[in-house]
Amino acid sequence: MTVSRRAFLTQSAGAASGLLLGRIAPAAHIRRPTTLRVLGTDVTMQEDIRRQAERDLGFSISFEARGSAGVLQKASTRPESFDVYEQWSNSIKVLYQANAIQPIETQRIGRWGEINPLSKTGRLSEDVKIGAGDAPHTLLHVQPDGALGPTRSETVSFVPYVHNVDSFGYNTARIKPGTPYESESWGWLLDPAHHGRVGLVNEPAIGIFDAALAAQARGLVSFADLGNMTRDEIDALFEVLTKLRRDGHFGGIWNSVPQSIRFMRSGRVDIESMFSPAVSELNGKGVPVRYAAPSEGYRGWHGVLCLSSKCNGAAKDAAYDYLNWWLEGWPGAYMARQGYYISIPERAREHLSPAEWDYWYEGLPARRALPGADGRTAVDAGDVRSGGSYAERFGNVAVWNTVMDSYEYSLIRWYELLTS
Repeated sequence: MTVSRRAFLTQSAGAASGLLLGRIAPAAHIRRPTTLRVLGTDVTMQEDIRRQAERDLGFSISFEARGSAGVLQKASTRPESFDVYEQWSNSIKVLYQANAIQPIETQRIGRWGEINPLSKTGRLSEDVKIGAGDAPHTLLHVQPDGALGPTRSETVSFVPYVHNVDSFGYNTARIKPGTPYESESWGWLLDPAHHGRVGLVNEPAIGIFDAALAAQARGLVSFADLGNMTRDEIDALFEVLTKLRRDGHFGGIWNSVPQSIRFMRSGRVDIESMFSPAVSELNGKGVPVRYAAPSEGYRGWHGVLCLSSKCNGAAKDAAYDYLNWWLEGWPGAYMARQGYYISIPERAREHLSPAEWDYWYEGLPARRALPGADGRTAVDAGDVRSGGSYAERFGNVAVWNTVMDSYEYSLIRWYELLTS
C-alpha cells in the first residue's frame, strides 16, 4: 500500500525521544535482542568500525557493503531490507521521493547542537563560496509541506557525519608532481600524455562530475551550471568520453575503493578518480600516490546516516543509538586517519594525538610519522596534507555530489559509455 507523504511524516513524528543530551543512551533500553542492519559502501562499512560499535553499544550489527550505485538501488526499492543507510547526500532526493527513509528527530540526536556549520549551511565560514549543486544543507530539513530544504526544523532527512572533498590521485613516480591549486588540474584525467592509464569511478552521480570538470578544464565542453547540466551539455560531454573510451584512453573504471587501490598498485593506471582512504592505504604500502588539489576546485560530498522507512520498535531504538555513536569521537578519529572529516571535529580531536590533529585538520607538517587506520605508516614525518587545512579544502569546492534534474538521462548516457 502506498503511504501519502503527509501520513508518512505524521507517523514518523510520533516516535519518542530516546537519548540524553551529550551521551549515548545505554543499550539496555532495547526491549529484545536485535541485530541492526546497516547498508552502505565500503567507505564506512569497515570491520574495525563494526566491532567497535558493537562493543560500545552492546548489540549485534551487520554491515552490507555494495558499490554506491548498488546501495542506492537496493535502498530505494527495498527499505525493508535495512535499518540504517549510509552513503552520500546526493542519494537523499532519490531515497526520499521513493519513501525509502523516514524523518529523523533532532531531539533524539544528543549532540545535534554541536554539528558544525558546514553540514548546516554548506560552508565553514561566510567568506567562502558554497559550490555548485546540492550542498548538503539544502536537503537536510523536512519542511512544513513535506519537502526537503535548508530552513531549520525539528526533523531531518539525515544525520550528517563523514565528509570530504574528492579529486584524483596520481603516482608521482610516473607523473611529475604539480603545485596544489595552481598546476594540478582535473584536465590531467583527459590529457593524451596519460593515454591508456587513466581510471574513473563507476558512479553516475559522481563520475560524471569528475569527467565534466576534466572536460571543461581542457576546453572540450563548457557548462552554464556544472551542478545542473542540460541534456545538450550531457550529450556533448559523453561524445567526448565515448570517443576517448573507444580509443583506449581509460585503463579502467572502478566500482569500489579496494578496486581503485588494485588499479594503482598493479600499475594498470597512473592517475584516477580516487577517494581518500585509497590514497592513505597506497602510501602505507609504499606506492607514492598524491591526492591532487585541483586549480578548478574539488568535488565535495557529505555522508548521510538515514533511517529506513520500515525501521521501527527495538530496531529503531538501536538505529538511533548507532546514529549517535558516530558523533561521539572515536569513529571520527578513525576516519580522520583515512583522510576524512566528521561533522563534530572537536569530538574526534579527543581521540587524535596533537600531531594527528595538526596534520589532518590544520594542514600543518607532520611532526612525526603518522599511522593510517590500519596502523601502518600513512604519513611520513614532514609531509603536508595536499590541499592544506580542513577550512582551506572546503573553501575550494567547485561542485557537490548532486542528483541533477537531468539525472535519469545522465544514467542512460553513463551506461552507454560503459558498454561502448
